Amino acid sequence: MQSIREIVFDTETTGFDPLTGDRLVEIGAVELINHVPTGRTYHQYINPDRDVPEEVVKVHGLTNEFLKDYPLFEKVAQEWVDFIGDDGILVAHNATFDMKFINYELKRLGFEEYQWDRVVDTLEIAKSKFPGQRNNLDVLCKRFGIDNSARTFHGALLDAQLLAEVYLELLGGAEPTMDLSSSVKTKDDKSSESIEVKRVFREARKFLFSEEENLAHREFLEKNIKNPIWLLDEVEENKEAN
Repeated sequence: MQSIREIVFDTETTGFDPLTGDRLVEIGAVELINHVPTGRTYHQYINPDRDVPEEVVKVHGLTNEFLKDYPLFEKVAQEWVDFIGDDGILVAHNATFDMKFINYELKRLGFEEYQWDRVVDTLEIAKSKFPGQRNNLDVLCKRFGIDNSARTFHGALLDAQLLAEVYLELLGGAEPTMDLSSSVKTKDDKSSESIEVKRVFREARKFLFSEEENLAHREFLEKNIKNPIWLLDEVEENKEAN
């Protein structure tokens, strides 16, 4: 069975639109193999070669002074492309925004743009599961019981790590295969590594029913199902008693 390789990522920028001069200032990404984190991440601050508006600094905390000594995107573009690889499926929250910036920069530098058949938008998944509700990252973390207390600013790597947890919950749970560990191989690591996935403990649900409902259920079984396997022990006990 072929492995599914996904890159959950997030970006921070100077604004909303690269066509009007806004640029990337940070990229963070987390690798998943078959929906299990491998431990491989990508993180890069980027010099946007322009001023970062004060109102945007209030969102992600990345100032001109902080970013001025980091490389321009053209210096790290190949590293990003190599990390994604030919097989990586890109997963982002409100992917239209992030892909707009990523593809703008790649096209500007002569790299091939990513096509939408390689993109998963977790915001669209959340909207389909929780229609009419707020579905930003903070709300989804709270909904799924994911600790996001470290998120005082929007930070690309932290947001990507939180989004990876949210994404797995949107798919049905942190371990959809019901297997608590998985051996995976990454492109850069030929040895297998066992990854333990810890799940939140949930108490068993209790279903209460009346004696009348119990009798009706027993009557239905006696009429429609002969010798059901879940009553065999009771039948054997009756035989021994007689």
